[in-house]
Amino acid sequence: MTTGEILAGVMFLWAMFQQYFPPYIQKYSQKLVSFVYPYIQITFHEFSADRWKRSEDYVAIENYLTASSYSRAKRFKAEIIKDTQSVVLSIDDHEEATDEFQGVKLWWASNKTTPKNQSISFYPCADEKRCYKLTFHKQYRDLIVGAYLNHVIKEGKAIAVRNRQRKIYTNNPSQNWYGYKKTVWSYVPFEHPATFETLAMESKKKEEIVNDLTIFCKGKENYSIIGKAWKRGYLLYGPPGTGKSSMIAAMANLLNYDIYDVELTSVKDNTELRKLLTQTTSKSIIVIEDINCWLNLAGQRKKKKEKEESKEKLIPKKGKEIESESQSQSKESNVTVSGLLNFIDGLWSACGEERLIVFTTNHVEKLDPALIRRGRMDNHIELSYCCFEAFKVLAKNYLDIDSHYLFPTIERLLEETKMTPADVAEHLMPKSITDIDPETACLEDLIQALESAKELEGRVKAEKEAKEKEEEEEEKLEAEKEAKEKEASQLQLLEK
Repeated sequence: MTTGEILAGVMFLWAMFQQYFPPYIQKYSQKLVSFVYPYIQITFHEFSADRWKRSEDYVAIENYLTASSYSRAKRFKAEIIKDTQSVVLSIDDHEEATDEFQGVKLWWASNKTTPKNQSISFYPCADEKRCYKLTFHKQYRDLIVGAYLNHVIKEGKAIAVRNRQRKIYTNNPSQNWYGYKKTVWSYVPFEHPATFETLAMESKKKEEIVNDLTIFCKGKENYSIIGKAWKRGYLLYGPPGTGKSSMIAAMANLLNYDIYDVELTSVKDNTELRKLLTQTTSKSIIVIEDINCWLNLAGQRKKKKEKEESKEKLIPKKGKEIESESQSQSKESNVTVSGLLNFIDGLWSACGEERLIVFTTNHVEKLDPALIRRGRMDNHIELSYCCFEAFKVLAKNYLDIDSHYLFPTIERLLEETKMTPADVAEHLMPKSITDIDPETACLEDLIQALESAKELEGRVKAEKEAKEKEEEEEEKLEAEKEAKEKEASQLQLLEK
């Protein structure tokens, strides 16, 4: 019988003793056992009792044990990652592994506890808890607590960097934050191919954005010196189809960051919003798309609430009506603008580091200036209609051409009319595999679309001018009519 088997047997008997013997007997028995049992045990919990965030040390230990115990452990959990030559393994629950450090042998165990009294509840008070337990001889206490644990954490973090697969997350409804397989965020692998080289925009503007992002990701020491949280806000605004989502993907690919796409309508209140923030990791981009749409909903909820409160003062509600109303309110989002401001710029925003916060909007003029001021949204980036330089990028991406005899015509039309990069890209997609000259066919199709758009813009502009002229004439006639009536009334007063 090996030392590990003996140790496992002792730990099993000790667990049985703790479960079936009264606490006061355990208290004195522990003192007795401590004299003869020469081993120390340290527990590393996945979540501590007073913290929302998953322990970084727990994750580092998990990575370290998976790598160091690959040949010794017998049961693993596997995750297959796309475009890799191997699967990512982690030690399964209730599995044991041994390790050795400077000639000292140690034992690791992965444990999971489940609440004894299972009950059906919307918010269960207890849930599964995971931890790692380290056991070693007490004569090596200083070595293990100092050098060994530092070695484990350092190696675990290095392994995480080497094996890191970037992900895009979305927040789950709060009812999924509890119970079995609880999770605040769900994710899929992030595989968007957009880069700054393929973005359809002016090269000078792209260079400015890349420089700004590069300075940020290398600025940890600078942010610490000036006393600011290591984060930066970006506001992307412009008409639909101008590349705001592609810009976010290019930023993530440039910096090798994860993306957290926040759906505010599924967040119940400001407290849940803060919890979402604490569950994000460093080296990530937190995205809230179409922020103006959420602000409109928030404003409508506020007006509706004020209207119902004033109505309630006049007509008191019955018990069933109040109950049904409270149930409907509990289902809808009650996140406030103040809560969102604290999310991006308050004390809670400093609970992590090296993060970008990105807002997108189609109507920047509708946003509250307090929401997008510098310090919250530090860099405002306008993504507008397609210019000729952006078109050349798209022509290179889609048709692999740098010049063409139709380019001057397209350049002139792009200066005379408005078309988004998304619409331009659609016309550069080959429509037939039988075309002898697909490049020319696509460019001619684009020219035709630009001419149609120009004609439509001219017609709309003419109609608008005609309508304005008609309104001016109506106002003029109305003013003349009022003047005549006023003059007639004055004459009547004089005759009297």
